[in-house]
Amino acid sequence: MVKAVADHSILYERGPVGVLLIHGLGGTPVEMRDIARRLAAAGYTVMCCQLAGHCGTEDDLTGTGFEDWYDSAVDALHELEKRCSTILVGGLSMGAVLAALVAARQPQRVRGLVMLAPTLTYDGWSIPKYSFLLRLFINTPFGRRYRFEEREPYGLKDERTRAMVAYSMRHGSSAEAGLLATPAIALRELWRLTAKIKPMLPLIRQRTLVVHARHDDIASLDNAITLQRRLGGVVDTMVLEDSYHLVTVDRQRHLVGERVVEFVGRIARDVEAERTEPTGWARPATAAKLAAASAVAEAGAVPGALEPADLVPGLGSAALASVGAGHGS
Repeated sequence: MVKAVADHSILYERGPVGVLLIHGLGGTPVEMRDIARRLAAAGYTVMCCQLAGHCGTEDDLTGTGFEDWYDSAVDALHELEKRCSTILVGGLSMGAVLAALVAARQPQRVRGLVMLAPTLTYDGWSIPKYSFLLRLFINTPFGRRYRFEEREPYGLKDERTRAMVAYSMRHGSSAEAGLLATPAIALRELWRLTAKIKPMLPLIRQRTLVVHARHDDIASLDNAITLQRRLGGVVDTMVLEDSYHLVTVDRQRHLVGERVVEFVGRIARDVEAERTEPTGWARPATAAKLAAASAVAEAGAVPGALEPADLVPGLGSAALASVGAGHGS
C-alpha cells in the first residue's frame, strides 16, 4: 500500500485550456513552477502534480512504482478536466517520459505533449561510465541498497542556482528541492517506464514539443533525437546552448517558458479553428483508432501491425515527421 505524503501540487486556475506538468524522478512540483506561472500569465489553467511517493523520504519513493506515478498523473488529468475542455500534458526528465505514457494511453484526453529534457537513457556527460553495471546487480542485496547520489553540476549550468539547489537538497525539505540521492529501486522503475513507452512512441500522434540542452549532463541530446525519429506525430524541437539538464530552472528557463507558452497557444488556436469549421465538414475520427493502437502496442502485438500513417486518412509517412532544430523551429 502506497504511503500518504503531504500534497504539494500547484494549481493556477485560468482559462479553458489546461496544461498538466509532471516533475522528474525524485523531484518536486517546484521544478515546474516557473513554467506554470508563465502559462498562467498567458491565461492557461495549469496543474503541477505531485507524483506518488515524492516530496517525502527515500522509503516513500521506493514504496511506489511507475504505475503509481502514472496513476497520480491521471488523477491530476481528471482534476483538470473538471475545469478545462482542452488539455496538454508535459513533464521534465522522467516526467516527460511519463507524460508521453499518458498521451499514449489517453489519446482522446490529451491534445498536445511537451517533453522537457526527456530521459529515456541516463547517458549525459556527468553519468559515471560504470553506471551500466547497476542493471546487472540491481536484484542483488548490493544493488537494492545502491543510491545514485546527485553530484556536480546537479543538472544546472548557472552556478548561483546550483549552489542554492545543492544547499536545499542537503539541508532543506525534499518538497522544495527533491531528494539528494535516488534509490536504485526507483531507477529500476524508470527503466521499466522507458521499456513500456519505447514501443508506443510511433503511436503517439499528438503534436509534441521537445526541449533539450545540447550539453545535458544527465541525458544526452541523443534522447531528443530518438524522439524526433520515433514519435508518430509532428515534432517541434528546441535545442538549448546554455543550459544543462534542469531546463525549467537553469539559465535559459525564460526561453523554455516562452517556447512552451507559444506551443500551447498554437494548440489552443488549432482547437478554436476546429470549433469554427463549417458544420458540414467531417473530421476523421482518429481518437478511437489511436486508443485501439495504443492498447495493441501495450499488449505486446507485433510492431508495425498498425502504422502511424494509417491513423489519419491522406497522410503518408513523409508527412509524419516535421522536425526542427534550434530555437526557431
